[in-house]
Amino acid sequence: MKKYLYIALITITLSSCEKQLDLESPSELTTAGFWDTEEGARTAHTGLYANLRSSGENLWLLGEMRSDIWGGRTYESASNTNLIESNFTEATAPFGGWAGLYTRIHRINDFLVNAQNVSFINEADKNHMLGQTYGLRALYYYTLLKTWGEVPIILEPVGAIDPSDLSKPRSTQEEVMSLIKSDIEASLNAFGSDNSFWAGNRNFWSKAATLALKGDVHIWSGNLLGGGASDFNTAKAALEQIAALEVTLAESISELWGVGNDGNSEFIFALQYKQDEASNFYNSLTGRSTEINPQFDDKGSSMIDFVIAGANRYGQSEKTILLLDDNEDSRKDATFIRLYIDDNGGAGYPNYNEPAYFGSVFNKFLGQVIGSERIFENDVPVYRYADVLLMLAETKNLLGEDPTDEINHIRERAFGENYVEATHGFTNGSQVDNANAILDERYKEFVGEGKRWWDLRRAGDSFVIDNVSFLNPGDEFKLLLPITTDMIGRNPALVQTPGY
Repeated sequence: MKKYLYIALITITLSSCEKQLDLESPSELTTAGFWDTEEGARTAHTGLYANLRSSGENLWLLGEMRSDIWGGRTYESASNTNLIESNFTEATAPFGGWAGLYTRIHRINDFLVNAQNVSFINEADKNHMLGQTYGLRALYYYTLLKTWGEVPIILEPVGAIDPSDLSKPRSTQEEVMSLIKSDIEASLNAFGSDNSFWAGNRNFWSKAATLALKGDVHIWSGNLLGGGASDFNTAKAALEQIAALEVTLAESISELWGVGNDGNSEFIFALQYKQDEASNFYNSLTGRSTEINPQFDDKGSSMIDFVIAGANRYGQSEKTILLLDDNEDSRKDATFIRLYIDDNGGAGYPNYNEPAYFGSVFNKFLGQVIGSERIFENDVPVYRYADVLLMLAETKNLLGEDPTDEINHIRERAFGENYVEATHGFTNGSQVDNANAILDERYKEFVGEGKRWWDLRRAGDSFVIDNVSFLNPGDEFKLLLPITTDMIGRNPALVQTPGY
């Protein structure tokens, strides 16, 4: 992929849908000659992933920041506190311009229409690319639906731009969900029996990724849009296929994180970051050496040699600290480096001690130190097999089946040699108790991976209200974001999200 990233995707750069609405007269976008060759199509295909990666931070914020994970102590000025606290109006709402996702969709639409007509030496390559692209469009529209509910549906590439043509109303959630499911099936049809990862690389979408998305989508539609058992059974069937597609659970947490572990068999689809190409955004969850070096970790070891030049804009909530405060669970140390103001006489702080607690450094995506510089070049998974197992547990619970095997598979990996079934094993209970146990397991497993807010939302409104302290009964309308006043001004066909 890397060799294409510096090639121009297109001779004319498309601006976002909302900015296009500022045009005063129609104009023609031309890509004459661009779609005449396989090389042009391959360049456009690679550009789709550069586009996706540039949206990585927004996707993370949308999927996690409004949950209960963050909002705790930082040792620098905090970021996105209004988002964490769901404290916004239509005038101050975040992600104006639909978080830029329609720009990505425009380019995907362009690919889907034009690549069909390009001759490939190996037509199977074109089919694989089309499978990837339909999957990516489903991912984008699913993100839009989860965030705003009703959103405009745009399926044609932008050619002749007329502002009136772009003033599209919001389609219903059911219509958007129907499109998402249709794109998922188009993706699977294009992949056919090709279960491979493109170029052996999990930084490209795959059939396994489409099946993971299919499971995710059908749990959402079954639970929130009235699809019920039919959707849950569809989700279960999709998720159960993935184990046969060269995807497995890593034996230990230590095999997941670190640059040397990128491309492991648990990752189904991950955003790629490379030195001198693009850095991930997790330096904002770390800090500066001037603040970190005088502190001690929770083992009592000095941080004096820790190399970092980041920022500390997001602090784990006390709820997160306490949830992960289990020394037998390998996810505790794998997720955060807890910082304390002293070494406690060399004994460290084996359990959370608030008076001496200084803050934390997020540990999953710390990149690597090269010379005197830390390079944030970890790949960041969008789906991994642990996600599949716990979504499978969700579907089983929603169908009234026993989710014990899937939950315990995750717990056994987390506790390793410390695992004792009588102590750590899951016991099947009521559907609500099981749902809460699955949510807690996903909470511990996916901190920092952009999952928690979506997990709570997918479980149902009551689970969001019960877990997020900034939301109360009566705030259910806030689960969807408003569209900004400016967006409505540029697209008069839009109607505000109910409740705002």
